[in-house]
Amino acid sequence: MRDESKLRAIKLLHTAVWAVFAGSIVAIPAFTYRGAHTVAWGLIAFVFLEVLVLVVNGMRCPLTDVAARYTDDRRDDFDIYLPLFVARYNKQIFGGLYVAGIVYAAWASS
Repeated sequence: MRDESKLRAIKLLHTAVWAVFAGSIVAIPAFTYRGAHTVAWGLIAFVFLEVLVLVVNGMRCPLTDVAARYTDDRRDDFDIYLPLFVARYNKQIFGGLYVAGIVYAAWASS
């Protein structure tokens, strides 16, 4: 398999994993609003596992390092199929949404 094909496969996998976690973050307040607190807290715990992976890896997704083996490109979106702005500010955008979701879930559960 050529490096371009490997990079494309890693980018697809990385995008799919990102979509699962981003979708989980967006779903937290939705499930909280519907009163499905167990589901919301389950999603919070699920996303927290990804946060731990990022912390252990120096705030980088391990797939970024794998993708880096197959290209010299180091733009913010070299390893994932996201718009450049979203790739660049992903942690700020979804980190803020995650924290807001946790706060909302905690408030609504009390």
